[in-house]
This record gives sequence, structure tokens and C-alpha cells, in this order.
Amino acid sequence: MENIKSAVSIRNFNKKYKGFSLDVAALDIPQGFSTALIGENGAGKTTLLNAMAGIRLDYKGSMEFFGQWSDKDREKEENPVRELIGYTGPGNYYLPQWTVKQVEEITDMLFEGFDRRRFERYLEQLQIITTDSKGKSKKVNDLSDGNRMKLMLSGVFARQTKMLLLDEPASPLDPLMRDVLCDMIRAYIEQGAGENTVFFSTHNIADMENVTDYAIIMEHGRVVEKGFVEDLKEKYVYVKGEAEDIPMAEKILYTITKNKYGYEGMCLADHMNQLAGLDIEVSTPTLSQISVAVMKTNSRVNLQ
Repeated sequence: MENIKSAVSIRNFNKKYKGFSLDVAALDIPQGFSTALIGENGAGKTTLLNAMAGIRLDYKGSMEFFGQWSDKDREKEENPVRELIGYTGPGNYYLPQWTVKQVEEITDMLFEGFDRRRFERYLEQLQIITTDSKGKSKKVNDLSDGNRMKLMLSGVFARQTKMLLLDEPASPLDPLMRDVLCDMIRAYIEQGAGENTVFFSTHNIADMENVTDYAIIMEHGRVVEKGFVEDLKEKYVYVKGEAEDIPMAEKILYTITKNKYGYEGMCLADHMNQLAGLDIEVSTPTLSQISVAVMKTNSRVNLQ
């Protein structure tokens, strides 16, 4: 796709830990789309999101937001970047002793674009019970993991923003609420008329695939694949074949799973001509299948 602006441009990013280094030479998050950051636990997803949100600043490299502000600008009080970005993440996002009412009041004080009526509508839509059996406002610490995530989502979706950074938003949600989250993301993107962007991380893309426009796959601190989903589904082909052809197929396929009945796996579309003459069944892969194949190929885990 041409003439697509970037919500965030990352250059020469590096964050080192003991035994691990997150290195991103160049990465652009397309504006106006929903982008999934896919990778197994420990791939570096949370570190990257925290750096983008300004939660951690101990990294090397640079970021540019909406084509006009740097990560240094983001830290200035008068700069609008923080107001334009909503973030949710795991851990103590809200202090555990805060009540739901205090969350609403504090968010209202911190962000000019926060709409309390929208926040309360989200609480109702997401079925967050805000009081205990005695009629007192529930504390954050009294909520389940799923309800804490729904509370965080209510807070950011009730603000006027141009980009949402969501770290593993679907993980603590049940299947129904994951579907509701997908609806919320679609509505947010559509309401932005090409300006609103969602960037979310996940280690299991299956439940969020239908709301993903662009995918970035990470493995052990590196971006190993990226692109619009429709382009990735043209780049890769899912293949099934007969057992007798396994010796030839395993030399050609990107990844392969074998058993006594046959094989199946991912093949690069550019290599499909090398399978000519074999009895094969081909299909368009899901993003989940592509992600697993790419991660498997680039994993440092011994998969033998």
C-alpha cells in the first residue's frame, strides 16, 4: 500500500538486559490501522510497548510520533503526545487500593480528553461490577484479572486519542469479551477516519486475527517478519502432501510437520514452482499459522 503515514517510526532502538537484547533497526507503525505485535513470552513485546508509551526511557535509539514529535518531545509537559496516546498494560497499572470511582476521578484529572459519561457506558457494556455486596465501591485489588483489564480498557477508550497501545489486552479476557474488544477496536479505527491507530501485543493471535490489519512478528528481541496481513497471506502458502514426497518437500518448505500419512507445512509462494509435479493440496494460511511458522523458524528454543 502506498502513501501510508506512520503513527510511530522507530530507528536504531536497543535495550539490553542480562542475557537478552531488544534490537529494532527500523520499524514503522502504519497510521489508521490495527497492528498486532506477535511473539512468544520473552520476545521483547512489553519492553517495546513500554518504551513507546514513555514508561521506560532507558533505551538507545529514537522514535517519532505522528510525523512531527520525537520521544524527547513526548517528555515535555506542554507537548500533546501523551494526551494523544492511550496505554494499557499488565501489573499495577492502577494502584490496588484505588476504588473504581477514584480511577474515574484521577483519569479525569490527568487527561483533558477523558469523557466520564463514555467511561461509565463502557463499565456497563463490559459488565464491570463496581460495588461490593455492601454497596461500597470496589477496589482495584478486589477485581478479577479480566475485570481489571476491562477497567483499563474503559479508561483509554473513553479518552480522545489518536493511538492506543495495548499490551496483551486479550489474555485475561474470556472469548465473548475478546470479541467485544475486537468490536471496540474496529469502532475506534473507523471513528478516526484514517487517523486513529491501535498497536496491541499478543502471544496468540488467533482470537484477534479478524481485527488485525498489519502484523509484526518478533522472536528473541528481533523483528523477523512484518507486513499487511493480506500481503503476508500472498507471501506464504499452506501445503499438504503425501508421505512418499516428504524427502523432497522438507528441502523446499519453510516449515514442515511429518507423520506416517503425509506432511503439511508452510511454503514461500516464490518456492511453489519447486513443488511442481507433487500431489499437494494448497490453501491460504491464517495469520496464526504464518506467525507460528515464522516464530518456529527463528526460535532459539530446541524444537527437535
